[in-house]
Amino acid sequence: MAPIMRSIVAIMALFGESGAVSLRGPSNATTKMLNKVPAHALPTVAAAKSKAPCACTTGGTDWKQCTRTKPRCVFIDLGAANGNTFDFFMKDGYGPVKNCPNGEWAAVLVEANPRFNSDLAQVGKQHPTSINVMSSTAAYMCEAHTSFFLDTVNTQRNFWGSSMSADHPDVQRSGGKTKVTVPTVNLNRILYEQTIPGDWVMVKMDIEGSEWDVLPCVAQGFQAPLIDRLYLEQHSPSWGMVGTSPMQMENAKQKLRSAGVDIPDYFSHTL
Repeated sequence: MAPIMRSIVAIMALFGESGAVSLRGPSNATTKMLNKVPAHALPTVAAAKSKAPCACTTGGTDWKQCTRTKPRCVFIDLGAANGNTFDFFMKDGYGPVKNCPNGEWAAVLVEANPRFNSDLAQVGKQHPTSINVMSSTAAYMCEAHTSFFLDTVNTQRNFWGSSMSADHPDVQRSGGKTKVTVPTVNLNRILYEQTIPGDWVMVKMDIEGSEWDVLPCVAQGFQAPLIDRLYLEQHSPSWGMVGTSPMQMENAKQKLRSAGVDIPDYFSHTL
């Protein structure tokens, strides 16, 4: 589908018929489950034979559960680029911000490409108490360090082909030699430490193939019900690093839907 048409379809899906954000709260049972399971009791999946820098991790003894009690919107932007998708969020692109619980919001902006460090720093300065900027950091399923290959050819498209995968076609067109080493951040940990069950949590995931690693891991974690809506841009499975198959990916998405996660059709606004 052409990008413009995909964007139109996505916007219709995001707003729904009423044009408003639906602020779904968790059930009491879900709340009890999330509060009952301590992080140190959660399993860490054993490392698999893959190209991944680390294995799916769903908990850790050093994880600190969010103790905030006042609900709000939390926009988690994985693949934040220069902050343009956050700007789309602030302009009610994902629904009226005024509909957030208590009229309040926060955002976590994660971007691996150091090209956008200064842009994101400026965004952070505009909202110093509401935004957690994680520049030169790759969104992933565990914590380690990884090579991140830079797209140097798509100058008119915000260098959108930068990826952890050396097999990404835009990385290959760029020669595959321009890379940086960056830390990875675990989405499960972000959810555990920065959201609470009463929040309206939106995760935008446009991470050029790493979704094939991250999403099945999130589906395994008990943090999954914390997500209300997942805006997923899904790329070629060959760009993943652990060998997730299309069927396994669909199973992971179905598991997330069963946990209450809404996954509309989506095309990321990266330009």
